[in-house]
Amino acid sequence: MISANLPMDAVRSFVQVAETGSVTVAGERLGRSQPAISLQLKKLEALLDRSLFVRDNKQLRLNEDGRTFLDYALRLLALNDEVVGHFLSPRIGGTVRFGIPSEYASSILPRVIGRFRRVYPDVTLEVTSDLSQNLLRGYRQQEFDIILALHDEPGSGRTPRSAHIYDDELVWVGYSDVLDEQAAIPMVLAPKGCIYRKRIAQKLDHRRYSWNIVYTNPDVSGIKTAIEERIGITALARSTVPPGLPILTNVGLPALGRISVSILYKRNDRNPALIRLEEEVRGSLE
Repeated sequence: MISANLPMDAVRSFVQVAETGSVTVAGERLGRSQPAISLQLKKLEALLDRSLFVRDNKQLRLNEDGRTFLDYALRLLALNDEVVGHFLSPRIGGTVRFGIPSEYASSILPRVIGRFRRVYPDVTLEVTSDLSQNLLRGYRQQEFDIILALHDEPGSGRTPRSAHIYDDELVWVGYSDVLDEQAAIPMVLAPKGCIYRKRIAQKLDHRRYSWNIVYTNPDVSGIKTAIEERIGITALARSTVPPGLPILTNVGLPALGRISVSILYKRNDRNPALIRLEEEVRGSLE
């Protein structure tokens, strides 16, 4: 019979180090010293009898066992915080201002909001969907408490004030019957400033493809409708392609490469609702 119990403080420290790749940054976020975080990780690895990290250019990177444990850790923290949040007194209130690109809002918010509301029913979650460049500008101007942002260069987005989550592949989306070798490629895109739009222009122009924009919409639901009506094709991050929309392959279009996804929020903010939201969003993406 297994009698060992996982210390939740150590589990939370593990998640923060997994996210940031740094014991120092994790300690700053949690208000603990670097030696204290390191000791928690050592005890956790000893309890599990597994190494969870490897060092990579002075960064801590999850190994295979670490990636497996991260999935368990996020679920453990979600349940722990739901129980604590239910009985916590006084109840935490206020507003958390969250900025997120439209396509990610459509794919992850339905999963995140329910869990977040169960833990913090008195917290108002104020969500704004916009292009990443606008969200980043708003974050710098303190219009948001936390944002999910996209970056043009794969692997970017890791700074002392942000956490690189993962890289996502850009894929062509739409129906091949709208493509005509004798006509320009009809494109359905977000407005100027969209990373996807910029990447599409770079790739098609470099290969001297003929193309034109036939429809522009800032919201992924509008783009989805246009694709379904066979108005044109588009490009989306693979993880955000709406159910039912086909990914185009073997149609002669150039590969679009990858983008980087990161979360930015004030690391010194001890608001537990803000930390919970960051963990829920990251857990829904990883």
